[in-house]
Amino acid sequence: MHLLRSVRPGEGKALCWSFAYFFCLLAGYYVLRPLRDEMGVAGGVRNLQWLFTATFVVMLAAVPLYGALVARLPRRRLIPFVYHFFAANIALFWLLLALDVEKVYVARAFFVWVSVFNLFAVSVFWSFMADLYSPEQGKRLFAIIAAGGTAGALAGPALTVGLAELLGPTHLLIVAASFLEFAVLCVRRIEVTSSEAGTAERRVEAIGGGWLRGFALLARSPYLAGIASWVGLLSIAATFLYFQQASIIAAASDDPAVRTRMFASIDLAVGLLTLAVQFFATGRLIARFGIGAALALLPVVFAAGFAGLAAAPTLVVVVAFQALQRTANFAIANPAREMLFTVLAREEKYKAKNVIDIVVVRGADTAGGWVFSALRSLGMELRATALAAIAIAALCLALSLALGKASSAGRGSSAVPSQ
Repeated sequence: MHLLRSVRPGEGKALCWSFAYFFCLLAGYYVLRPLRDEMGVAGGVRNLQWLFTATFVVMLAAVPLYGALVARLPRRRLIPFVYHFFAANIALFWLLLALDVEKVYVARAFFVWVSVFNLFAVSVFWSFMADLYSPEQGKRLFAIIAAGGTAGALAGPALTVGLAELLGPTHLLIVAASFLEFAVLCVRRIEVTSSEAGTAERRVEAIGGGWLRGFALLARSPYLAGIASWVGLLSIAATFLYFQQASIIAAASDDPAVRTRMFASIDLAVGLLTLAVQFFATGRLIARFGIGAALALLPVVFAAGFAGLAAAPTLVVVVAFQALQRTANFAIANPAREMLFTVLAREEKYKAKNVIDIVVVRGADTAGGWVFSALRSLGMELRATALAAIAIAALCLALSLALGKASSAGRGSSAVPSQ
């Protein structure tokens, strides 16, 4: 198999644990995701922009705290601490929901929390991978590692579909917390095996610097600003799609169980498609056409998908569009985007990347939510909002090609590399 042939002697153990780490992380998240989406629909589609705004506000508070942790804790302590903290949060939500304490407010808080958790958990993961593997290794191995996450994204919805009625939605939270703790075990094994095998330089010391340093790094680097623009614009487009999906599914059924199964079924379809692409196509596509072309595929899918929605805003079209764009994102664009960070200095990988992955993404989600709601309040139908998103996709296409050229030329870092 093409992917496995790209693994070189001495890389196997660390790669397997990296695969397992991402599997556990996304399996836990995808157990939580259908519950989050159902709580969002149950709270009213027209209230979603408020939940997105609350998420952004929480992100603004959380990122500086994370920056302070990055500055003070060595890597071997930082990453387990982050995941133990989130596992404790899940346990608290389980207790509140099991005791039926202020269920409406807890449900809203849970929606916000899952949105925060997802970005933090995945951002920390890819910061670790970019720190652990060299740019050359990233081009060969990131598709394999990303496939681990895709396998987890398959396992999570499958468990949700299979256990939702048996355990009840609330008790699925314990399953998610267990996956998170297994992820911590994988982190510890990666640190040991990568050091033993010599697959990467052992960089476990604290990074230092100020707690707002990530914002400063982003402001002074055109390369990082380009990544942030690409991520932000596509996040706005994805938010338009998410709101359209929520509107169409809400109109299709008023049964919470049916809607939860719909969301889980979309996740399952995405996982199957993504895994197939990652194992058989991702590595070859990036090797042959480069990072820029891999990034460009996602805005092309968005443009085509929104054109389809403008023509026929139906359940079948929105489900197919969601499945295709998320497959293109997870299977090809996301591994390519993470390769952009391998040429950066360590401080940029952990601090500036965290600002992009969290503040920029959730800020764009919030902006997209309010813009979508404003357009609907002005009387624009789903067809018209779909057409508005096509222009965003076109701009992202140009950014994709520019970022690919800059990364290949090694013009990424604006910081002084750590010694």
